[in-house]
Amino acid sequence: MSVKQALAWRYATKKFDKAKKISSDDLNHILESTHLSPSSYGLQHYKIVVVEDPAIRERLKEAAYGQSQITDASHLVVFAAETNIDEEYVKRYVDQLAHERGVDRSSLEGFEKVMMGKISTLSPEQNLAWAQKQAYLALGILIGAASELSVDNCPMEGFEAEKFDEILGLKEKNVTATVIVTIGYRADDDPYAKLAKVRKPASELFIKI
Repeated sequence: MSVKQALAWRYATKKFDKAKKISSDDLNHILESTHLSPSSYGLQHYKIVVVEDPAIRERLKEAAYGQSQITDASHLVVFAAETNIDEEYVKRYVDQLAHERGVDRSSLEGFEKVMMGKISTLSPEQNLAWAQKQAYLALGILIGAASELSVDNCPMEGFEAEKFDEILGLKEKNVTATVIVTIGYRADDDPYAKLAKVRKPASELFIKI
């Protein structure tokens, strides 16, 4: 399917088929595509946690108001925003840039100063909000990549982040759960699959200047 066809096909799946699992090849394609997501300066201000363990997912389900997608979907993916984008974080990124592009690190000093200037102006709350926005960019890429393979998905904000952080040990990794998405295959009797997709008319959504 084209991207347009894939997004027209997808919907926020509410009932997954427990028996259907995503193949390793398809899962790798989805994750590798997500790995290529754009982010501000390329910093990738998040970690992506792929949860398969049934026992852990049962605990997470309780922290997500009992929503069945958490345990019934093939996989649960948690986007966890970095809580400490500091000078060391930027320095490590610049080191990686110099290494992978095969350039002298000194040639990146201007770019490094721009990033350092950015983080110096942000409060901890603003820093986290910035990181969370980047996580949502990656979420969009995952949704598109999954839909292209006819893998159903349901992005979710209905969960208790502090409990997710505790269960997954995220605080120790300096990240916090920001948004989650379940991926797998729709159940034949999911009533939401038969509903018409409703979006604003293009004339109301787009402003052309």
